[in-house]
Amino acid sequence: MKELLDYITTIHDISVESKIALEEICSHESIKKNTDLQPIGHTCKTIYFVVKGGLRIYYYKAGIDITEIFEFENSIVARVESLFSGRPSRKAIQGIEDTELIAINANRLFELYDTSPELERLFRKIFEDAYVKTVNRIESLQFHTAEQRYHQLIKDHPEVLKRVPLKHIASYLGITQVSLSRIRARR
Repeated sequence: MKELLDYITTIHDISVESKIALEEICSHESIKKNTDLQPIGHTCKTIYFVVKGGLRIYYYKAGIDITEIFEFENSIVARVESLFSGRPSRKAIQGIEDTELIAINANRLFELYDTSPELERLFRKIFEDAYVKTVNRIESLQFHTAEQRYHQLIKDHPEVLKRVPLKHIASYLGITQVSLSRIRARR
């Protein structure tokens, strides 16, 4: 729990009472590599904090496995479109490594908003940050070449090459593994 509380402090400091309230709605979970934490068709009711390991969010398009995002230690992960709409998600969350998590019960968190405006503000900031990341990702796909996206990924997250299979990196970049091999050979 210390890792989550340390992470939260970097975003928005909250009172001891709010920390205790948050701790009461959290639990520890772990998943094995290549296991779905939330499968496609699941309605998201949990927000996850990655303590150790890595996750990816993926979906299928025309039968092809597409990676939307990678998240590693000190990251918040949720299928926000499902969380807020209450509808099943067309995307899954999968462990790309054996992963230790803190699971936050979203329904109980949203109930806490009424008594703890600072928790509401904290998670608003977290969700705003996630929204900005999503917009940046979309703009990257729209305006940058695959090679530019690859170099930016390596610059921002050099650990990805060591921790993620190349097939997932290629799908994240929107290219084939053959194209990824060509880009990597040009270094």
